[in-house]
Amino acid sequence: MKKRLITLVMAFLKLGFTAFGGPAAAYGMMRQEFVVKKKWVSEETFLDYLGVANLVPGPNATELAILIGFNHAGWPGMLLAGMCYILPAMLTVLVLAWAYVQFGALPQLEGMLYGIKPVVVAIILSAMWGMLKPRIKNYPGLGIVLAVFAAYLLGVGPLLLLLAGGLAMWGIQQIQRGNPVMGWLPLWLVAPWAALQVSAEQNAFSLARLFWVFLKAGAVMFGSGYVLLAFIHEDLVLRLGWLTEGQLVDAIAVGQVTPGPLSTTATFVGYLLGGLPAAVVATVAMFLPSFVFIAIVFFAVSKLRESAQFAGLIDGINFAALGLMAGVTWEIAGSALVDPLTYGIAAGALFLVVRYEVGAPWLILGGAVLGMARLFIGW
Repeated sequence: MKKRLITLVMAFLKLGFTAFGGPAAAYGMMRQEFVVKKKWVSEETFLDYLGVANLVPGPNATELAILIGFNHAGWPGMLLAGMCYILPAMLTVLVLAWAYVQFGALPQLEGMLYGIKPVVVAIILSAMWGMLKPRIKNYPGLGIVLAVFAAYLLGVGPLLLLLAGGLAMWGIQQIQRGNPVMGWLPLWLVAPWAALQVSAEQNAFSLARLFWVFLKAGAVMFGSGYVLLAFIHEDLVLRLGWLTEGQLVDAIAVGQVTPGPLSTTATFVGYLLGGLPAAVVATVAMFLPSFVFIAIVFFAVSKLRESAQFAGLIDGINFAALGLMAGVTWEIAGSALVDPLTYGIAAGALFLVVRYEVGAPWLILGGAVLGMARLFIGW
């Protein structure tokens, strides 16, 4: 057992240091490592685990790592696989966060960020299109995307919108199956809360509140790691005022250029707000729900996949997540696209990632070079 755990630790540490390119790239690397090379899981089991990782809340690639670890070495394997996949990204982000805090005012770094921020907008737009394209003919789902986008810009919180999206799709399916009474039930559940608006609290920073913000995000984050941004924007930028729009965009950029899960953006944000203790608290809170959910559903894989009603609810939540991503992108674009050059950088990056599938780290690097070139030329 000890040898098995050591092999598992080394395999997931290697993945944690090399898994650039987002969840899709991580899936491919895990399949190559654990299905083809090491044969720890079968192709069928891997696909089952991938389905579960996309059905439960939280960062999908991390949950897939936890499932493979659980399958290979039980409870110790589950904990070690997840921790070893997260740790390299967390350490890398900590180094970048330290540098950002120490040297954030340097003109050179400001020049780099000038070019990186519009690239981030393009990367999020391409991710949204990639998730929306297979669902483009699902007209009720598109309606949910547009409704959530509008409601988010009006100030409705992301947690309520995710719940409303899931219930709306479930209700639509009930109506299509000839159950109109059950179909309209979600409206009565959500309507009393629909008028709630974001209120600014401007509370003093505390580790307990930071833990709650990221625990909530990790517990209800569906669809993509980018949905985390909606919760950060809602809680830390708008409601508590601990973070600025510019810092949020910078945090996204750091998440893009580091390996492993994008959700280690939580580490960066925590360090900005309260140094190393806050970085650790934010990271633990972000990933803790994934371990809990996977432990709960590991033995119920087939039932989750076969439940049509559960799948419908998740479909609605995923469409709502796309609407949240659109809303956050709209808002952060205001601080990233400030002149014709930044619009051009964003358009060029979007073309490269959609047409040629250029990886996010290379696009970020290109944006940084353009930003530095602008600084030296004096535009």
